[in-house]
Amino acid sequence: MSSSPLNGNWFAVENACEIESPALLLYPDRIQENIRRMVKIAGDPSRLRPHAKTHKLAPVAALQIAAGIRKFKAATIAEAETLARAGAADVLLAYQPVGPNVRRLLELIRAFPQTEFACLLDDLGAARILSEAAVSAGVEVGFFLDLDCGQHRTGVPLNNGAVELYQELCRLPGLQPRGLHAYDGHIHTPDPDLRKQECDAAFTPVAALRDLMRAKQLSVPTLITSGTPTFPFHARRPEVECSPGTCVLWDWSYSSTLRDLDFLHAALVLTRVVSKPAPGRLCLDLGHKAVASENPQPRVHFLNAPNACLVAHSEEHLVVEIETASDWQVGDVWYGVPWHVCPTVALYAQAVVIQNGRADAYWRIEARERHLQY
Repeated sequence: MSSSPLNGNWFAVENACEIESPALLLYPDRIQENIRRMVKIAGDPSRLRPHAKTHKLAPVAALQIAAGIRKFKAATIAEAETLARAGAADVLLAYQPVGPNVRRLLELIRAFPQTEFACLLDDLGAARILSEAAVSAGVEVGFFLDLDCGQHRTGVPLNNGAVELYQELCRLPGLQPRGLHAYDGHIHTPDPDLRKQECDAAFTPVAALRDLMRAKQLSVPTLITSGTPTFPFHARRPEVECSPGTCVLWDWSYSSTLRDLDFLHAALVLTRVVSKPAPGRLCLDLGHKAVASENPQPRVHFLNAPNACLVAHSEEHLVVEIETASDWQVGDVWYGVPWHVCPTVALYAQAVVIQNGRADAYWRIEARERHLQY
């Protein structure tokens, strides 16, 4: 069997009989190809700061580092620690640390002096707590001001208040200004022309705010932006860092709606038929615990049963209806592309690594945990 990442039968596993189901499968050759395409779009790996929340894996981070990528984003302390252990030179905790995570971030900074850490801030009170803790610990924490460019989830509005807050943050001891962060995750319109218009409209006031801050002699060395849907548009802007995440593994949500983005599915779920309860109906061992279920159906697309209609989903079971049900036997293997790959990865303690058409290793998904050492 060809191991080419472009091979039409790439997903089939010769020794699937040895894999317990449900399972998460990863295809390193396709991951490497996606990384190559990411770098090509960015033009230079130094312009990339990919998000680790998608894969949560040190081996994938190592592949990115081997491709020249040195900067990363993380959603949790555990992800940040995993990246540091993999050799990342620069890690942004894309979160405002509160509670015990303040201490944990400072411990991480002390434990990995070879890695430069930063976090997001959008609240002066939280920043003061971090500042006091950093001074007490004798460390300096880099920070990016988190801007709300339209998602209305975190960040401060794009007005003079943002300038004033950034000025205040820059004055706090123990904190080092690294720049601005503006994540446009709300933009995922299928039509690429409309998506670009929405992206440009969201970015224009961000760029204006950055220019205003620089005119006021504030230090704004870096502007981080983009999710995967807007990555190609931001890659054309010379003064930004791009932080796509999903494209390293790809999923059915993006591949079926963002057809202008040319990435490969590199993570699948393997499931088996466990029952044939009625004519035209099959039951698979792919419940809520095995594939992300926060979205409506379809939550998975089956490569070797593309016409299956998903009709019921519970903790351990997925019931489908398909005209060819009589052709399938209990125990048969199905290969599915998750609709949303990031939370699907977090459901598994380990991934089965598929190389040359065979399952030959396991990668522990350690960063799915909330707490490693720090």
